[in-house]
Amino acid sequence: MHNVKSVVKKLKLLGNSKGKEAIARYGITPEEAFCVSIPNLRELAKEIGKDHKLALELWDLGIRETRILASMIDEVSLVTVKQMEEWTKGFTYWEICDQCCMNLFEKHETSYVLAEKWSKKKEEGIKRAGFVLMARLAVSDKKADDKRFEKFLPMIKREAVDERHLVKKAVNWALRQIGKRSMALHKTAVLLAQEIAEIDSKSARWVANDALRELENDKTIKRIKR
Repeated sequence: MHNVKSVVKKLKLLGNSKGKEAIARYGITPEEAFCVSIPNLRELAKEIGKDHKLALELWDLGIRETRILASMIDEVSLVTVKQMEEWTKGFTYWEICDQCCMNLFEKHETSYVLAEKWSKKKEEGIKRAGFVLMARLAVSDKKADDKRFEKFLPMIKREAVDERHLVKKAVNWALRQIGKRSMALHKTAVLLAQEIAEIDSKSARWVANDALRELENDKTIKRIKR
């Protein structure tokens, strides 16, 4: 039986006291961290199993590893929109945002609605979460109709001018992943990228040109066709 105390004890044992400078080089800048690797966190999450109460308690500690672990062990059926909205306030660096979206939020029944809602937010981390959800859903939701992703394209164009690093990288990610979902969406995404490239914005040009490099690559097109 795991509790907060036993989990923190294990994280300390798994941690690397000299790892904070290393993770900072990747833009991972939590106020507090044990510097445990993601593979090790996944192994610990498997050992713990799903536990909603423990997830909430771990999140409240505010440590990098306890928050990522919380996203891995939480029970999506018990997660409320209020909880998700509260957790987004802690998205101050890209890793915690992406891990929460990948491990938990994309599985929630409101993921498409929240992707649209969060894409309109002013806060950098929350806006990023909206586009990370779009990118992740394009990969993971195999049964969704292409039309669900077509609705995201105007949002991508709207926010491509955002110069903030966390946002423009996520906008670009969403555009690329949607464009790789099917040949129909590929054509639409390429046309959109070409439109975005014409916008008088350094960020928009980067979003568009970087996406086009991948989407117009022969290997990418062959992979989509398969």
